[in-house]
Amino acid sequence: MSDANDGGVPPISWGDFEKVHLVAGTVLRVEPFPEARKSAYKLWVDFGAYGERKTSAQVTGLYRPEDLVGRQIVGVVNFPEKQIGPFRSQFLLTGFPTEAGVVVTALERPVPNGTRMA
Repeated sequence: MSDANDGGVPPISWGDFEKVHLVAGTVLRVEPFPEARKSAYKLWVDFGAYGERKTSAQVTGLYRPEDLVGRQIVGVVNFPEKQIGPFRSQFLLTGFPTEAGVVVTALERPVPNGTRMA
């Protein structure tokens, strides 16, 4: 049962939250992805013990490649890989959609790459 303050979103258990591996990583490299249907970049991120992983992200509205390199971001590293055109995505870059574009979820202070969100 939901109440007036939850926006109609059903509650989840702690066990449900623990299934999602939200992990800090540092962006190593960003390249244009001209083959994508919507404007996107290819990103390579160091997730520490989870390794270096790549993804495609539609974040070109608010970021240039040089704005992202070196930043720590939050990614979901336990989704199955997904083929996006000629590119294989290995994690989901998290962010918040706005009218101006997606705002990437970033860390306020550095933590070791591979640290899980708690």
